[in-house]
Amino acid sequence: MEQIKLGKYRHFKGNEYRVIGLARHSETLEEMVVYQALYGEYGLWVRPLSMFLETVQRDGNTFQRFTYIGE
Repeated sequence: MEQIKLGKYRHFKGNEYRVIGLARHSETLEEMVVYQALYGEYGLWVRPLSMFLETVQRDGNTFQRFTYIGE
């Protein structure tokens, strides 16, 4: 399983999240990132690791979808 740092990340839209672990999808075995919003109801989310690490294009600019900001 590919590793990413646990800790706080900033989404390119500005909100902060805490990565709490990695998991595998039970059917496809795809690597998933388990993370928690650090705002609002502090909900738990999962996203494919490949999507978590990808870059996104918006308004002619390229951004990392999530940027590590510390423990």
